[in-house]
Amino acid sequence: MNSKLLFPLMLLCALLTTPTMFSQSANTSRKQKTVNYNSNVNSPLTNSELALINEVYGNKANANVLSKPQRLKDIKNILRNRVEIKNIPNQSDQKPCTLLSEVPLMDYYVDNLQRDTNFNPQNFNPLKYLFNFNSYGSHMYRVDNTNYFIIIKSQHK
Repeated sequence: MNSKLLFPLMLLCALLTTPTMFSQSANTSRKQKTVNYNSNVNSPLTNSELALINEVYGNKANANVLSKPQRLKDIKNILRNRVEIKNIPNQSDQKPCTLLSEVPLMDYYVDNLQRDTNFNPQNFNPLKYLFNFNSYGSHMYRVDNTNYFIIIKSQHK
């Protein structure tokens, strides 16, 4: 074969196989991380947790959460272990982050679900908002016009 034709042919083959090699290595290098639950998710729902679920899921709570053991376990994990609310009064310790008012409501099941007009950390319902609960990292949100920050911890450890 002519060497003038061989070089472009080899270059073409190399270019065509390079993206394939990179895509295969990228898929295998990121392994799924296991979700580890604290033992407290095995305890029954409290009345206040049940009220939070019912507020968001309405008459679909049983069909979409309460009758699905894994889904219920995930929600208990969110409510008991993965949401932290911090009051950070010192401006220098505050980081810029998404405002709570910018997070969409999870109003798929209850059409008239409303945002809280006054933020109270003791009865805040994180299930009302479409936080990214399944991400690999933690995320922080600021409650508008307050020094409160909501931290959503990653489920992957």
